[in-house]
Amino acid sequence: MELRQIEYFTVVAEELHFGRAAIRLQMTQPPLSQQILQLERELGVKLFERTKRHVELTNAGKVFLHEVRHVLTRLEFAKAAALKAQMGVLGRLVLGFVGSATFDILPIIVRAFNEQFPYVDLVLREMPTPMQIEAFHSKDIDIGFVRNPVVDPIISLLPVHQETCIAVVPKLHPLAQRASISMGDLSTERFILVEREVWPSWYDDILSKCHDAGFSPIIRQNVKEIQTVVGLVAAGLGISIVPRSTGNLHARDVAYVNIEGEAPRVEMSIAWRTDDNSTMVKQFLDTAKQLSSDASRKEMDNST
Repeated sequence: MELRQIEYFTVVAEELHFGRAAIRLQMTQPPLSQQILQLERELGVKLFERTKRHVELTNAGKVFLHEVRHVLTRLEFAKAAALKAQMGVLGRLVLGFVGSATFDILPIIVRAFNEQFPYVDLVLREMPTPMQIEAFHSKDIDIGFVRNPVVDPIISLLPVHQETCIAVVPKLHPLAQRASISMGDLSTERFILVEREVWPSWYDDILSKCHDAGFSPIIRQNVKEIQTVVGLVAAGLGISIVPRSTGNLHARDVAYVNIEGEAPRVEMSIAWRTDDNSTMVKQFLDTAKQLSSDASRKEMDNST
């Protein structure tokens, strides 16, 4: 059974006249009659009662018409869905992200993309940058919010956010009352840091800045999430250095303090597979480019 036979049958059932049906289908009547006969043979039922002057549906034909109309309707939906998917307005996009991305640029970009493409199923998976690189290789994610640097031949990057780091200390710590501190002021403090395997470039930068200030940091605890860092600082277990946007994570028992001079910096990029030319990925990148550009201009305006 072929789709065109079903379409031919539907038109004949609507016209109940082979001549008029042939005109609608832009074909001659004999081939149309042959196609209907072939369909009846394949189904093993008679669909039409035919006389020289009259054509009507059999009971089997009426049931068949009712069912195939559902099939044709679903087919139209499927065609429309396929077109929308090609246009990038329908489908599924899997997005990996580092937890700290939720403090700044990620919510802005995701919200804007959802508003513009509400029928794209956006699936978010929190994972550190090294795990995202593995996920790109296994094609488990389509987009990633990663911390630089990432050097991998299959991955392309779009920088979307840069920021300096600040210190986070317990609320009652002597440094909490300072407007700013130097890296050297932290030389005797116990540090709580995100594990190196989770964020290697940042971990190394903090240690490098400590060494530049003339000391090796006393590392009290390594954890997997920035939220955990802030929580342990709030508990009085130590101090830390965190991206400035972490200040959006309000904790009543901590204080955030600016660092003078050459403070550690972090950069976030959006990553994707270089060979991924899908429309949805392109549209997500276009949204990110526009919003990150707007954010950069706003930051520059605020600094002048």
